Amino acid sequence: MTAQSTTPPRTRGRWIDRWDPEDTGFWNASGRRIANRNLWASIFAEHIGFSVWSLWSVLTLFMTPETGFDFTPAQKFLLVSVVSLVGAVLRVPYTLAVPKLGGRNWTLISATALLVPTALAAVLIQRPDTPFWLFVLLAATAGLGGGNFSSSMANINSFFPERSKGWALGLNAGGGNIGVATVQLAGLGVIAAFGAAQGYLLAVLYIPLLLLAAAVAYARMDNLSGARADAGAQIAAARDGHFWIMSFLYIGTFGSFIGFSFAFGLLLQNQFDRTPLEAAAVTFLGPLLGSLIRPLGGRLADRFGGARVTLWNFAAMAAGTGVIVAASLMGSLTLFTTGFIALFLLTGIGNGSTYKMIPAIYAAEAENRIAAGVPAEQARAENKRISGAVLGLVGAAGALGGVAINLVFRQSFISFGDAIPGYVAFLVFYLACAAVVYRVYLRRPPGAADRAGAAEAAPAGERAETGRVATP
Repeated sequence: MTAQSTTPPRTRGRWIDRWDPEDTGFWNASGRRIANRNLWASIFAEHIGFSVWSLWSVLTLFMTPETGFDFTPAQKFLLVSVVSLVGAVLRVPYTLAVPKLGGRNWTLISATALLVPTALAAVLIQRPDTPFWLFVLLAATAGLGGGNFSSSMANINSFFPERSKGWALGLNAGGGNIGVATVQLAGLGVIAAFGAAQGYLLAVLYIPLLLLAAAVAYARMDNLSGARADAGAQIAAARDGHFWIMSFLYIGTFGSFIGFSFAFGLLLQNQFDRTPLEAAAVTFLGPLLGSLIRPLGGRLADRFGGARVTLWNFAAMAAGTGVIVAASLMGSLTLFTTGFIALFLLTGIGNGSTYKMIPAIYAAEAENRIAAGVPAEQARAENKRISGAVLGLVGAAGALGGVAINLVFRQSFISFGDAIPGYVAFLVFYLACAAVVYRVYLRRPPGAADRAGAAEAAPAGERAETGRVATP
């Protein structure tokens, strides 16, 4: 194929056999149009999947004594923890499903599969006498929606050229994350219009939306024959020290985002006796602002260096958590809400800056290998392959942070009767994250000419002059 080929993609039904987005002529002639069509359909399907994943963060607000439920705060936090856990674990196999079955086909399967937990939730939320263990199983099936994020990202990644992937994946990720705020805003509407006793209507609302997502995927999406599952890259990534460090950091940013998104409404109810309507009126603001501000984190990382932005962001998250502790001790709802909104904003910035660190770290490692004598093309191709796998696996690890957040809150209520010890634990964790960023990616060893992570920490224009990324 020539560099300026305008030959249209070769298709078999909805399978595309020839796809070369790096070919400028091909991309301009037909590739861009097809890729964008798949992108917008993917964003919609992922948005609905993310909303279903977050459904129980709202349904638990309806489960009050007034509606016939007598579940304890610890039981409710367990419900949302199970949802988070299943969604996190499924992100890895969902990524591998796209090359096996095709992006369009898997989007259809994953969207229609969510009809089961959504329809069952609509039925069982009307029956307070349902055993708690059955609600746990039902919440686990809703976790399927959390896996949709990874499969959607893997699919869209294959459609776009390298020069456009940041934009496309950013839109795709943001469209999914906003699903948390959307379902919480929809829950507010249901409570305001029909009352907490009619909470089942929220689940009912998403049944036609899931059918619409499947219909859009069927009509507008394609499968790529050339997409390949690279399990070997995932295994290699899991052996790399930077993967474990970046997973730890992303647990602190995205894990906090999704964990607090699920927990915020319950905390308002249990700490400040907010009604379902009062809690829902505030809950959606945090996830919404955290989703919208995520691109700013990436831009700041481009300008000042990902490690520097991430370091200061974790320090600010620790300070914000301190404000929440003070507000809890004072019983100040206004200060508590302000502190939490600030924390959501910081998780969004941290999500962007942390994710931007990964490709820069592996690009710097490629340069280290080249300096050691490895052929440039080989070193860059291998590190690009591992970097892509790390991006997917770190996303899965980060989602596990949402599980930890809610399990900590659960234990805090069991052991102490309130959430303050949990907040203190998170404050210490954020300080630990800041220390890791500084120690591994910013600190210059005494007397050394190079430093760990210097190439990543510096702005793009300075990276050529910085030293090596140390192997952890």
